[in-house]
Amino acid sequence: MVGGALGFYLNELVLIKMNENNFTWVKTHNEITKYLSTKENNQSVLIELLKSVGITPFNDKAKIGSESHDIELNEIDPFTFYCYIYKYGEQRRLYFLQAIAKNIGAQIPNDEKGIPSAQAQKVWLFPYKYDRVNNEISRLWGFFKKALNDKITDLDFSDVLKISSIGKTKLTEALFYIKPEKYLPINGPTKPFIELELGLNPRFNTYSEYITLLKAIKRKTNVPFYELSYKAWEWNEDRKNNKMSNESRYSEQLLSFLEQAKTDNLKTKHYQKAYKETKVRVSFGQGNSAKIPWISFLKEPFTTSDGIYPVYLFYKNINKLILAYGRSETNKPIVEWNINKAQSISRYFEENNFEKPERYGDSYVFRVYDVSKLPNEKILNDDLDEIIEKYSTLGSNESTPEKNNNSMRFDLESFEENCKSSGLTYNSQLITRYIASLATKPFVLLSGLSGSGKTKLAQAFARWIAKDESQYCIVPVGADWTNREPLLGYSNALNDEQYILPENGALKLLIEANKEENNNKPYFLLLDEMNLSHVERYFADFLSVMESKDKLKLHSEGLKNGVPSHISWPSNLFIIGTVNIDETTYMFSPKVLDRANVIEFRVNKTDIAEFLKEPKEIDFTNLDNKGASMGEHFVSITTNKAFPEIDTKILNEKLVLFFEELKKTGAEFGYRTATEIHRLYNQLTTLDIDMQETTKIDIAIMQKLLPKLHGSRRKLFPVLETLASLCVGKDVDASKAFLNNTETIVYNNNADVLYPLSLEKITRMYKGAIDNGFASYAEA
Repeated sequence: MVGGALGFYLNELVLIKMNENNFTWVKTHNEITKYLSTKENNQSVLIELLKSVGITPFNDKAKIGSESHDIELNEIDPFTFYCYIYKYGEQRRLYFLQAIAKNIGAQIPNDEKGIPSAQAQKVWLFPYKYDRVNNEISRLWGFFKKALNDKITDLDFSDVLKISSIGKTKLTEALFYIKPEKYLPINGPTKPFIELELGLNPRFNTYSEYITLLKAIKRKTNVPFYELSYKAWEWNEDRKNNKMSNESRYSEQLLSFLEQAKTDNLKTKHYQKAYKETKVRVSFGQGNSAKIPWISFLKEPFTTSDGIYPVYLFYKNINKLILAYGRSETNKPIVEWNINKAQSISRYFEENNFEKPERYGDSYVFRVYDVSKLPNEKILNDDLDEIIEKYSTLGSNESTPEKNNNSMRFDLESFEENCKSSGLTYNSQLITRYIASLATKPFVLLSGLSGSGKTKLAQAFARWIAKDESQYCIVPVGADWTNREPLLGYSNALNDEQYILPENGALKLLIEANKEENNNKPYFLLLDEMNLSHVERYFADFLSVMESKDKLKLHSEGLKNGVPSHISWPSNLFIIGTVNIDETTYMFSPKVLDRANVIEFRVNKTDIAEFLKEPKEIDFTNLDNKGASMGEHFVSITTNKAFPEIDTKILNEKLVLFFEELKKTGAEFGYRTATEIHRLYNQLTTLDIDMQETTKIDIAIMQKLLPKLHGSRRKLFPVLETLASLCVGKDVDASKAFLNNTETIVYNNNADVLYPLSLEKITRMYKGAIDNGFASYAEA
């Protein structure tokens, strides 16, 4: 390469020239696809075109079991046309592509990089003549035309997959051939790349799920699909041939990790995502620098919150790096390490007269390094490879839990993707808040604008994670509910042997959830428009038993037509209430608000603009039972009481400050709320380990502290002003910048704002009090 400014310019020209010679086939494919679209009624021309450049054979079978191919193929679909070209090796297929392009007057390509090969033994997307009894080729042409016009539906996708020669891999490759900018093949090279490099689940069943996956990929990378296909192939070749040369030795990454741990930089995106067939996770803390940064190496089905894994733990206070046999702090691992005479980290600290380790004391020591005197890189690499090799052997152990259809790890992203494919668009953080709230305490209130999606979210999650309809029940609350009978039924006064169950199915749901065989399945009771009646009148028994864990008393003794006299509160039952505020509804008392997480739904300009771009009907069939295999793990998350000892110093400091201010209005919180805030904080960490500390505190304030605020302008003004000041930076005048600002205010991504959710709510309440002389958390 030439030096200096001229050299830089010439080098840039070389790179541009190199890029010009790559992916030239994309334009060629677009022109061939346009040509194919005119030939449905003249398919023999396509076969002759393939033959004219030297492609063979085209023998069909007219009779089942015939040993020879006894007739000539006389019909073909556009996808199979492409497959004929790409059943050959690199040089021949480029020659054939160039020859076809020349024959039809298309651009002649210079390369074929990124185009997946067709299996030479299974080139056709249709069966032999004797087995073509369901218009297979016509259906493929119809599918082709719908693809060109972006009209494919889940039904179309499912229909084509019923053709015996087609699977999802082959079909996505076929779509990629005809529209390489729009589609990506989900095949052998791309699947591990998508999972390990992009951190996405490459599995899908419907066309909607496929498109959702493609959108998720686009959010992760700006690389065009045709280039990404080649990049995935290269990545896999590196793994196979060079054992991924950039990761064959991990010491360089480790040394970089130790250097960064000395700074306040918490970013981890620049670290490689995989090593030796494991997923690599790096953490320097959330919001603030962690005292013990770590690197974990995971294989399915294990996670850092649920399993075992090799892990580097950097104990900064003693300057020791421990390579450890890691154990989950959140849940007891189903499988244990196969090691003898292992020394726990707690024991190591004790024997060396160090203070008790703040975290990870139950993990076991494999190697200990003094960071000021690290061994050479060969030793570091060999040690890591040795523990990963031991870890890998656990995969053949019969006791290792298998990832099957009956029990899978809960995946928040899968729910979000399925929501989008069903026409439901929710902010990712809102979904995380909702599910974390359910996992914190099985009573959640969804408040906000009518028609903003409160009921739909509750309904969507229940249908997604339930195996069948017996696991959820939607009950519209009546304005005439004055006692518990609409939910729990009553004994027949005229027939002592009979118990009248409510027709809405609420009691039946409780009974089902209580059955021993259903303990690991989640059940959902959705009370729609919960405040149409006084909640305390019909829901008092639930509120009491939810806290005391006593039994609900239904009748005197024995069984009355299948209803027991007493029923325990099921730990796998979740109650969701939706709340609309107008002149027909009642406000919640502090007793109710204190026992729930309250999530407010709002629709902003961006949300409505995005919706209006492509409004569509909600289709719950894309959600039904999709997450049923994750139900057991979800229940285990919600019932987990033992959380890792994460640093909550800042959270606690903020809670004390908010307590002092809320007390001035009589809205202070007690021990229950404080405990539940800590639990919510931990569940948010479990579900989204990358969530910032300030975000988790913001959510806790919004859902557990602000809902009880209500009162007159005179009463609320001083408190709201002080609370607003706690939501911004030290040098920011919250009153001037937000509360009394008449201009458009930006809350998110504002460097002056610590807690945007809470500050925006406080500001709205403040301005509501100015306009109306009164304000409350609940808004119409």
